[in-house]
Order: sequence, then structure tokens, then C-alpha cells
Amino acid sequence: MCAMAAREIVRKIVHCDCDSFYASVETRDDPSLRDKPLAVGGDPDKRGVVATCSYAARRYGIHSAMPMSQALRLCPELTIIRPDMAKYRSVSRKVQAIFRDYTAIVEPLSLDEAFLDVSDTSICRGSATLMAEEIRRRVRRELGITISAGIAPNKFLAKIASDWNKPDGQLTITPSEIEEFVARLPVDKLFGVGSVTAKRMRQLGLATCSDLRCQTLSQLTQWFGKFGATLHQLCRGIDDRPVQTSRLRKSISVERTYARDLPTLESCQEAMPGLLESLEQRIHDAGAERRIVQCAIKVRFSGFETTTAGMFAGEPAPAVFAELLQSAWQRGKRPVRLLGLGVRLAHPAVDRQLGLFDGVSEAN
Repeated sequence: MCAMAAREIVRKIVHCDCDSFYASVETRDDPSLRDKPLAVGGDPDKRGVVATCSYAARRYGIHSAMPMSQALRLCPELTIIRPDMAKYRSVSRKVQAIFRDYTAIVEPLSLDEAFLDVSDTSICRGSATLMAEEIRRRVRRELGITISAGIAPNKFLAKIASDWNKPDGQLTITPSEIEEFVARLPVDKLFGVGSVTAKRMRQLGLATCSDLRCQTLSQLTQWFGKFGATLHQLCRGIDDRPVQTSRLRKSISVERTYARDLPTLESCQEAMPGLLESLEQRIHDAGAERRIVQCAIKVRFSGFETTTAGMFAGEPAPAVFAELLQSAWQRGKRPVRLLGLGVRLAHPAVDRQLGLFDGVSEAN
């Protein structure tokens, strides 16, 4: 038997995640939408995508990032609402304010989720489980939406736990439960394991964390490179990352999906000035002009094949992006449905590195 090494864990971490946040806010404001399939996102006639959807819509197989046109084919009676980001940010600020009534150590991950370190909080007799229950009650009562929570000794397990009993639920994983809980976890639940890695694991006969534990660090490194060391830790429920109250921005980017494909390299070149103007404005707003160390471009062709190209540069010069566009376009030489521009910023070491275009929004 491959046992997990004993490890002292002292933190109390809560991961809170609003349930179908945008859709829940819209349903709150228009009760006639309750129990109806609802998607918040872009226009299906302009290649919009689903930002989020209600649980009623999910029963049809609809999910985030799905093309809205496909969502409509799955559910012809789907109600589509354009995002109202100002409203969502306002609700998010109120949710975050509730979090901070329980601890000052809050790490927002997005508008609708955050980690809370309540290790030294005496509220609710110091019980993280009771704090999570109280937070969920307050969000429901004060804001009219629901939120799920995961409670565990570290961030990795807390995030998994928050998804366990969605919607409007919670799960606590105590230190004594970690070994058994993690052993049964499918490998695709591990942070950083995408579809390609999961497929490779299945080919190697690695279906659960228990299977991973039976492999040596050397073997995992041989199979998965540097990520093998991370897998060696996570399959044992080990995650020493602290909850961070501030996060340095690592990149800035913009992207645009076009209603009609850009048919040629020349048409892509003509689209660049508007994108570059949007990128420069975001860089200025972030005060990041002096932190730029790399420029990159993303090109998605008509068949959804995506390629990126980058180079070290200290400013987002038009000539730099023109060269990157030329290089990226040559790889497909086909009509283009999406263009993205971005810069990577100099920053101190952090606990994980984001892809340059992670979490970007369309510059429409």
C-alpha cells in the first residue's frame, strides 16, 4: 500500500465560489427567469460565447466558453442576456465585503470567488465550517444569490471541496480525512491537469491520486517533467501556498473575435491599430509601462486552430507586433476569426505562472 507521509497542517482555508454568478444575479433581478435555461454572453450571430449559464441550461449540456450558436442548437428556447459587468462588479464588491467581516486575509481569484484564511479568526468559536455556513446565509439573505464553500487545511483541497456540493452547498475536509479523500480523487481533479495530461495519465494507468502515490518522484518527473514534482505533492494533499491578499499583475492583453473572418494577412494588419490602441490604454490604466518585458500575439484561424508568437521587447511597438503577426499567420495562412495582443510584465516570483492570454476579455 502506498501511504501518505504524515504532515502537520495548521491552516484553516475557506474557498467561496458564487453559483453561476452572472446568471444568478440576472435571475435575482428578474424572477421570471427562475428555472428557465439562461445564458449570459455574446451574440450568437457574432460568434459570441457563453460566459456563464444557469443550472437549468446546464442540463442541456451548455457550459461556459461554449459558442452561443452551439448553445442555441442544444436548447432553442435558451434565454440569452448580454453581460452587465458594472452590475456584476457591484455585487462582487458586496460579496467581498462580507468575506472581510471574517478575515482580512482574502485572496480574490475573480469577481465570484476567493480564498479566505480564517486560521486566526475567533468568530463562530473559531470554526471555519461555521464561518462558511454564516457567510453563505448572509450572501443569500443580503444579496439574493447563492454561494458554495469548501473548507480544508490548504487552498488546493478547499477549492476542490467548494465544487463538491454545488450549488448552494459546502464541504469540510479535516486534516484526518485528507489521506482517504485525496486517494479517491480522479487525476483530472488536480490543479494543472488538463485534457492532454489526463489522457497521458490514462495511458499510463493512472486514474486516481492513489495510483499517483505509488509512483516515485523520479518516475513522475520522467513522465511529466517539472510538473511531476507538483503531482507528487498534490496527490498527497500537500499544498503550502499561502492565501495572498495582493497579487501583482503578470500580463495585460486584449483580444477580439470577429463577426466575419479576416480573410488575408493584409486584413489582419488593418485590424492591428485598433487592438494596439486598446492594449496601450490598458497598459496605461495599470501604470505598467515600465514593467513590459515581452510582447505576444494570438491568432485563431477559421478552423479554431490557435497559435501564439512572442518576443522580448520593452514596449508594445507597432513594428514588434507586425513581425509577430507575420510569423503567426504564416503557420496557418487561412482566414482568421480572432486576434489577441498582449504584454508580459516583470514581477517577483509568484506561486504559479499564468499564460499570457489567461482570463482576458474581448476588446469589443
